[in-house]
Amino acid sequence: MRKPLVWIAAAMMLASGCATAAEPVEIHSGEVTLRAWLYRPAGNGPFPAIVALHTCDGLGEVPIGARYREWGERLQAAGFAVLFPDSFGSRALASQCRVRQRAVRASRTRINDAIAARHWLQAQPWAMADRVSLIGWSHGATTALWTVRRHAAAARDKTPDFRSAVALYPNCQRSGNLAWSTRIPTLILIGRADDWTPAASCEQMIAGARGRSAGALIVVYPGAYHDFDVADVALHERSGIANTPNPAGRVHSGTDAKARADAFKRVPEWFAR
Repeated sequence: MRKPLVWIAAAMMLASGCATAAEPVEIHSGEVTLRAWLYRPAGNGPFPAIVALHTCDGLGEVPIGARYREWGERLQAAGFAVLFPDSFGSRALASQCRVRQRAVRASRTRINDAIAARHWLQAQPWAMADRVSLIGWSHGATTALWTVRRHAAAARDKTPDFRSAVALYPNCQRSGNLAWSTRIPTLILIGRADDWTPAASCEQMIAGARGRSAGALIVVYPGAYHDFDVADVALHERSGIANTPNPAGRVHSGTDAKARADAFKRVPEWFAR
């Protein structure tokens, strides 16, 4: 596949010593070569690492959207290497938020992408093979919940498993209906006012997993909506969004300062355990 000019430019900047914050890398996931962006602390490591999964909007503007850039830089500063595989752009797909029957599914294709990204990290000499964790947002968070299920294919992999996981505002309805449980410590962060992926479904899912999981915790932020961690976004309505409780696909998203601050504090602590 021909690489976008911005991808080539970023690689040239890195090679010349004028490095961008994120380094472009390539990962093989089945028959697809995934483009990905890597944040890595300075030094030789080894570092704990995190696979980070984007929303249904994709990875954002090149080289990487502001949400992921901020998370990557913050986690990098905390001592983690963070890898963002581009599940949509690598397959020539734009935003999938308005697509009801998605070609790249959270419960299948993106699980494979997450595992391929973990394998790539585990093969790097600067990464700690037994300390690779998983984080996702919205559609990526839903993928994270599918990936960490006790009976998922990833559990039968012979390489070290994900150490822990964080899911920010996932869709828990289908997982909950399938008696979800997790084999690794999993943290869910979600807003009480979220009308895109309602918190109630996640609370019911976590309650149903008690006694059957390796450790699952949910934090529900009062008054917070979808995308609460994105900086400086006024609460606004989006329409035509697929697979939402609202038949017309009308949902709301925007920054919540308190939830955002707590998430940025809580997530590195969860991964450092």
